Formats: sequence, C-alpha cells, structure tokens
Amino acid sequence: MRTRQPLIGVLLVSLLGVVPSALGEEKKTSAGPPNFQDDIKPILREHCLSCHGDDTQEAGINLQSFQALMRGGSAGKIVVAGRASQSILFKAITNEDENARMPPSSPPLADAKIELIHKWIDSGLRASATSKSMVKERDIAFKPVSNAGSKPKGPPAMPENLPDVKVPNVTRPLPVLAMDTSPWAPLLAVSGQGHVKLLRTDSKAEIGRLAFPEGVPHVIRFSRDGSVLMVGGGRPVVSGHVVLFDVKTGKRLAKIGDEVDAVLAADLSPDQRLVALGGSGRTVKVFSTTDGAQKHKLTKHTDWITAIAFSPDGTKLASADRAGGIHLWDAQAGGILLNLAEHKGAVRSLDWRSDGKLLASTGEDGKVIWWDVTDGFPAITKSNAHPPRRTPGTYGEVPNGVLAGRFDREGNLVTAGRDRVVKTWTPKGEQKQAFNIDSGIPISSAVSHDSQVVFGGTSEGEVKSWDVKK
Repeated sequence: MRTRQPLIGVLLVSLLGVVPSALGEEKKTSAGPPNFQDDIKPILREHCLSCHGDDTQEAGINLQSFQALMRGGSAGKIVVAGRASQSILFKAITNEDENARMPPSSPPLADAKIELIHKWIDSGLRASATSKSMVKERDIAFKPVSNAGSKPKGPPAMPENLPDVKVPNVTRPLPVLAMDTSPWAPLLAVSGQGHVKLLRTDSKAEIGRLAFPEGVPHVIRFSRDGSVLMVGGGRPVVSGHVVLFDVKTGKRLAKIGDEVDAVLAADLSPDQRLVALGGSGRTVKVFSTTDGAQKHKLTKHTDWITAIAFSPDGTKLASADRAGGIHLWDAQAGGILLNLAEHKGAVRSLDWRSDGKLLASTGEDGKVIWWDVTDGFPAITKSNAHPPRRTPGTYGEVPNGVLAGRFDREGNLVTAGRDRVVKTWTPKGEQKQAFNIDSGIPISSAVSHDSQVVFGGTSEGEVKSWDVKK
C-alpha cells in the first residue's frame, strides 16, 4: 500500500509553498562555487532571519534576499566581495567574544557553514548558480618596464679602496638585522655592530666595511641605480639617524633626521631626493636629502613603524606598523591614499615589485600578501606561508611569523620565517624553493642582482646563501 503524505505536510505545501526539503530533508549545496540562493540562504533562514528578515531588521540589516543583503545595514556594507576577513557578516559569525558573536545566545555556527560563507564571500558573492563573480578581474602578471631600477649608464658602482674600519670586539655576534643587494652589481651589504659589511655576491668574499658610529643599522637599502647606500638605525632610547654613503668611495653624503630613538624603518626615493623614516614614535617623517628639511609628517599609525618603502616610480610611499596597519601615501604631497587592512600582527617587511603593480607585506601573523595598489585589494594571500615546526620540548602555541620579504627584478619573492626556512615564490604566488637553516632564525633576506643567489641573515649573526633554480 502506498504511504500517504501527512496532512500537515500537504497543507503547508499548498498554502505556503514549502517544498519537502524544508520539512526536514537537508538542502544540498550547489556543485560549483557557492551561491546565495542554493548555499547561503538556507543557513541564514535557519539562524538569522528571525532578527534580520523582512519582518525585523536589527541594526537595519535584512538578510531575507540577496538584494537586501547587498544593501547592508545602518553601518554600511556587510560583505566585501573577495574579502571575507573584512566583511562584517563574517566577522560577526566568527567573533571570539560570545557576547558579540552572531547569532546571539546560541552556539557558534558549525565549521562547515562558516567555511561555506567564507568561500561564498571570497569567491565573489554569487547570487545564483548562473551568476558571475563580483570580484573584479585583475591583471597582476609581471611585466618588466624599460627603466626598471634605473640602470646606470656606465659600469655599476662597486667599492674601491674603502678606508679601514675598526670593528668592535663582541662576545656574541649581532643578529643580521638588515641586508640588501645592489640592483646592478655583485654586491651585498650586511648590518654589523657599528658598521656595514660589504661582500661580493658571487665569491662571498669581503670587500670592505662602512663605519656607522651612530649605532646599530636596522635598515639597509641601495638606491635604484646602485650608486648610493642608505643605512638607518641608531641607539635605542638615545638617538636615531639615516646616513647616505657613496658606494664607490664609501664617503658619507648626508645624515638625515635627529630622532630620540633608533630608526627602525626607512627608504630612499628613486630620485634620491627624499628619505622617509620611522620608529617607536609612531610617525613617518619625510625629509629632503639636499638640505635635511622635513617635508611631511604622517601620523595615521597607532604603533611603532616597522617598514617603509617608496614605489619604483617614486609617486607612492608605503608604511607599516607593529599593530598590523599598512598605509599608502602620496609621496610628494603627503596625503593618504589607501589603508591596507588584512594583517592581524606586526608587519615585518614591505617591498614593491619592480613594475610597481604589487606591494608585498609579511607579518607575525604568518601571512604573506601581494597587494594590488590600484585599490588596496590583496591580490594574493598566503595565510600560513611558513607553517611552524614544533620541536621536541616545545609547548603552547608555536609562532609562525614571516620576518622578511624581498622581490628580485623578475618578480619573484624571497621570504624568511620563524620556521627557520627561507622560501622563494613565483610572480603568481606559487612556492618555488625552500631552504632550511640549522641554527638560529632567518630575520633578513636578499637576492643577488642576477637573481642567481638568495641570502638569509640569521639571529646568530650568520649570512647564509643558496643557489636559485631557474
């Protein structure tokens, strides 16, 4: 005998248009990328519409339909296509504070449902299975520009007959806090106690040293044409300066700034007319290199400045801080252009790709991000770029910070992490190689001018090097 459908089911179907799946059978998700109609609305109907539906709209938010959700609420948009981490809706359902997490007075949503909402937002907020992604297409392919790096007309600068520098005797080597390579010559500059050591990138032989009596170098940068070396640092809670050196002769060209603490971040503009610096004062100061006058004082940061970088064309200035904030400035006028919000821990490095399309940032939260600087969108994100390794006897949370990141001229990125690994990444963000360090932690990185050799400076004062596969 055929089983009859319960009368209540028949009435609900006829009167309310409720399909059998809504009476108990779990709705299946779509086969393709998640979409609102098939995947997200069933979750919202079960957990959210009593407070955020057509009848009631707490905080002005209506999640009953795709159109209403996209309108947002009284505080503005609640979803950002491609960025779940910056979407109010996703933040609300993943808030660690149970008093602030949605839905209220309820257990957290199941991990599978949270992951589905995350994928829906990141894949482009599709309304239905036939809808297109709302994440705009981006051309981030690396295309070298004709004047990338401002190649010098004559032979690239190399040190010649540098004066002798007396190196202090130390019981323990200073960690290699900073290093950089000349963009056009086989030359590596490495930080030391009261000096900078210069090495050949091919033979690794020492060429000479530059005295830095100002204290400890925290940042080292070659100019785009390789003729000038910028060194920033100082003495903690005493003084901080940036010094410009002539690479060929070792002559001091300029001394910039007069800080009351060590300079922790700095960069020299491509035309060598500006120096930007920062540190514990939480401000970015921009100075003229010709007369030392302060041009701009940028005050949006809420914590110590940890990284600064001019764009290859000199029109933009990026700065980062210990709280995870990154700001993009107009380098000439000093006005703010964009806030780049994604890192949840201290940002340890910033570097521009030579074509100026992307800015790379690395942080203590374990992320490596390639930013599209046209609108501040994270074009590529590696959330766990250097997975932590738990050694015997280690307890609690193992840090997975990424401490350094530098581009080569071909758009490849080199990163160094607390996992004691130095990695190389393609312009598309795909990992190429990984180099392990036996002792110490790599805290600085660099790439030779011909992209053949990768360098890592360790917490134990050693400079490691590896050949790169093509």
